[in-house]
Amino acid sequence: MPQSTDFLAPEQRDAIVVEPMSTPEDARAFKEINEEWIRAYFALEPADSHLLDNPETEIVAKGGQVLIARDGAEVVGCGAVVPEGHGVYEISKMGVAPRQRGRGIGRLILEAAVDYARAQGATTLYLESNKRLANAVHLYESVGFAHVPPDAVRQSPYSRADVFMKYDL
Repeated sequence: MPQSTDFLAPEQRDAIVVEPMSTPEDARAFKEINEEWIRAYFALEPADSHLLDNPETEIVAKGGQVLIARDGAEVVGCGAVVPEGHGVYEISKMGVAPRQRGRGIGRLILEAAVDYARAQGATTLYLESNKRLANAVHLYESVGFAHVPPDAVRQSPYSRADVFMKYDL
């Protein structure tokens, strides 16, 4: 697996655009990219399917956002910012297409997610992950997320969640 230290050159970084989901094709890419990494490491759970099948009603309509990363016309990654109430937002369902990993695209998506949450008035971000996703956990740490005990965030609907992190804005 590529190391998280492999980043895009400045001219390549400028080619990646992270923007809100806007088409049914974007929603399909959000689902496909996430299902790929989840199935590669774990099993798809009912909470995954519910969110991935309904991003417009379960994320966007509730004040959140699905972010799509593009390299030209190609969708290369995605992530979601899900409002939980009282200024708390979850960073959820971040993924990068397999052949695009190691280019720094995850960092671009995470930075865009933090910026979106901040613009919405978020005071705290949290996320759930798994120690098997070491590159992702390292990325979150490098941006400023701190490890917290499971009871410091909402109860997880995912049996695979064993890493819990928060970031105060």
